[in-house]
Amino acid sequence: MDVRSSEVTIPAGDAELPADLRIPAEPAGVVLFAHGSGSSRHSPRNVAVAHVLNRRALGTVLVDLLTPAEEQVDVRTAELRFDIQLLAGRLAAIVDWLANARPFGPVPIGLFGASTGAAAALVAAAARTDRVGAVVSRGGRPDLAGPALGQVRAPTLLLVGGLDEQVITLNEQAQAAMPEIAELRIVPGATHLFEEPGALEQVADAAAEWFTTHLHRTPSPA
Repeated sequence: MDVRSSEVTIPAGDAELPADLRIPAEPAGVVLFAHGSGSSRHSPRNVAVAHVLNRRALGTVLVDLLTPAEEQVDVRTAELRFDIQLLAGRLAAIVDWLANARPFGPVPIGLFGASTGAAAALVAAAARTDRVGAVVSRGGRPDLAGPALGQVRAPTLLLVGGLDEQVITLNEQAQAAMPEIAELRIVPGATHLFEEPGALEQVADAAAEWFTTHLHRTPSPA
């Protein structure tokens, strides 16, 4: 499939965030990634998932949610990577940018969050119910989204490794706070980072299926 790559800087409040866009020739939707704590837009796992989505005609946005200066602070303190409200606010701002600037055209928007990024994605989805059409969490901590879970309206897929027992429990609790819209799937034999042979491929395929099924049911951004 013909996919065009582009590096851009996205305004998000008082921050300017570097991002990598991958734009299929005729995108059916776009998925914005929120990486986990201590990671970046170059996360090999998220890049691999993004390429699978691209093959399903979904555009992708891989973005650093912290500025370079903030990254330096976070390396020393590890405090900003757990600032869910900060990260969610920036995701919401990027959702607004996607809806208004339309680098992918007037297509529906989904969110893919990993680890703590899943909590930020869900808080952003709760804040942008009119613009976020679907959410997928990979090994996520949706529990960190707190009261925002009950405000999410987008169909949400929670993917957890079968050997990641503590995170399974946390995802079960989050699912209970999201009646009727959240589905929990366990990837058998997988640990938190889905490093086992074939595990990440299962995640990518499930995410692609979820987005292609649910995003087309949402209206295009106004």
